[in-house]
Amino acid sequence: MSFSLHPRLAADSAYVGDFALCQLRLAGADFGPWLLLIPRISGIEEIHHLSPSDQQTLWQESALVASCLESLFAPDKLNIAAIGNLVPQLHLHHVARFRDDAVWPNPIWGHLQATPRSPSQQTALVSQFREALVTQGLTVLS
Repeated sequence: MSFSLHPRLAADSAYVGDFALCQLRLAGADFGPWLLLIPRISGIEEIHHLSPSDQQTLWQESALVASCLESLFAPDKLNIAAIGNLVPQLHLHHVARFRDDAVWPNPIWGHLQATPRSPSQQTALVSQFREALVTQGLTVLS
């Protein structure tokens, strides 16, 4: 599997770990828990461009991420989306939403003015997700 991470995804997020198909990254925006699931296959821009087997794996890994967000943070709603208007590389956003967040009930896209999360908060959240997901098949590269 050949994989190259889009520079914007690399700059705007922190590596959490790898599942069988996807790399998991934590968005750097200081807005609730926000994870990105990125298939490690070059040239993929849409879910239907994946093989049927990889589509199933993507949904399974997405469900693991969603369950993790739900169990760790008890959000009022999970927003899961593959937008890709600015970054064509296929990636799924998993955003835990709360009724008291800054833009509720609107979608975050086009409404959120987020600042970067502090490095210490980013590191703590990455560790929290790694601990929660390692038993679910997440591996972490040194």
